[in-house]
Parts: sequence; C-alpha cells; structure tokens
Amino acid sequence: MKAFNLLFCFLFIVSAGLQYNDPDPYVWMPIYLFGAWLCWMYFRGKYYQKAYLGGILAYSIYAVYLFFDKYGVLNWYNDHAAENIAMSMKATKPWIEETREFGGLLILIVVLAIDYFTTRSKRIS
Repeated sequence: MKAFNLLFCFLFIVSAGLQYNDPDPYVWMPIYLFGAWLCWMYFRGKYYQKAYLGGILAYSIYAVYLFFDKYGVLNWYNDHAAENIAMSMKATKPWIEETREFGGLLILIVVLAIDYFTTRSKRIS
C-alpha cells in the first residue's frame, strides 16, 4: 500500500500542476493537493480516517453536481454521443471539460476509499 500511495501522491501533485492553465485552478489545485497530502501521510504511516471520509463526501457531492450539470457527463453522453474526450488536451467544449473533471474526482474517490478501508484496522491519528 505504501507504493500505491506514493504513486498516487506523485500523480495528484502532477495533476495539480497541470491545473495551472485551467480556467479554475483555484478549485482544482487544492482538490488534487488534498488527495496528494492524504496519500503522502498514508505513505508515512499516518492515517486520518475522518479526512478520508471528508474528502470522499466532498468529492462525491461535486461529482454528482458535475454529472447532472448543464454541460456535465449526462449532457456529454446524451447530447454529444459520448464523443472522445481525449482527442485534444485543449478542452474547447464545456462538456468535455466537465466530463474530464468528473473522471478526476472518481479517481480521487476510489483512492481515498481504498485508503479508508485499508486503515480501518490500523491505529487512527
């Protein structure tokens, strides 16, 4: 699990850095950096179950919002035939940006959930 968390700590830091040119970096940089911090703390042997749950809850609420938003995942799937969201890294269409953001949140939720469930038997800080 230490290697898993070190890998995701690195990936979340890189993801936060890539948000620099995003239209809303002040939202997404902290989102990814919080996930990176929790992975780093897990790697160091410090487990914060309430922080995992808080992150999962906050990210889930935001993911639901992005799913049903005017230009969200449903819009991308129903109105735009689930067009390829990885053709270009420049998201010129709002439904592509929202769908990618939704995917990032899902990755964060899964990683935090794995950490939460693997720390249930460990000493909690």
